[in-house]
Amino acid sequence: MPRAWRASRWLGLLVGLALLVGACAPAATPTPEPAAPPPADVLPTSMPEPTAIPVPENANIILATTTSTQDSGLLDVLVPAFQGATLYNVQTVAVGTGQALKMGEEGNADVLLVHAPSSEVTFMENGFGSDRRLVMHNDFILVGPQADPAAIEGPSAVDALKAIEAASATFVTRGDGSGTHKKELDLWKKAGLDPAGQAWYLETGQGMGASLIVASEKGAYILTDRATYLANQDNLQLVILSEGDPTLLNVYHVIIVNPEKGPKVNLAGATAFADFLVSPDGQKLIGDFGVAEFGQPLFVPDAGKAESELGL
Repeated sequence: MPRAWRASRWLGLLVGLALLVGACAPAATPTPEPAAPPPADVLPTSMPEPTAIPVPENANIILATTTSTQDSGLLDVLVPAFQGATLYNVQTVAVGTGQALKMGEEGNADVLLVHAPSSEVTFMENGFGSDRRLVMHNDFILVGPQADPAAIEGPSAVDALKAIEAASATFVTRGDGSGTHKKELDLWKKAGLDPAGQAWYLETGQGMGASLIVASEKGAYILTDRATYLANQDNLQLVILSEGDPTLLNVYHVIIVNPEKGPKVNLAGATAFADFLVSPDGQKLIGDFGVAEFGQPLFVPDAGKAESELGL
């Protein structure tokens, strides 16, 4: 047998054997994908605990203020907001500014919200107040019957009073020593007139809202703050006849009563209320008050302004 043929034969046998072995070998096991790691434990997100409002040691505050802040409805907004934010309880006594200042002098109020700057300055100079801060302003207006029998319509308050006196037209005064009454007396003085005792000069001794009703019933003229008039105008037969006079500005301050003048004075509570009135939250409430109902704010917030900016 030729050598070349034997070599070829052996080569064929080897190739066949290799194929046979490969066919009999078990199939290769595919490499498994690495298993995904188990998810890490996710801790629940904890919500921050709401900050608890500290309970005041003495939670009761007596606020002596004017009838205009009450009758306009402003206190119905400010007091609940303050109480909700601080847990203080406010007892409001709405009287004329003169009476409110008297309560402060006697230590029967903790904090005052008033609008008779010259009387307030005297109150502070006599040591009855420990702090006084500018809060807000609006303005006074002269209102009267639509017919305007004394023909007072115009911007000058002094000229209007002169016309009322000349016509002996009925004029209603609060006569209660309030900030509004003090402003009215100042205007009569500027006009060089003293209406006291005149038959046409009627004194109510009541607050602003009640005095407006009397003026409406009698067809009389009266000086009022704009806020109380607007809040009650639907029930009045009175229209605005004189407004815009710079002398008719009506400025409010908050005064913390000096605790040295009365052992019952709640200094912490009074300070908290004053702080609230001049805070951004308090000032926003004041500036927004009346806009939705009357299309204009009934008070202008003034915290942080210089007194000179208001002509004081």
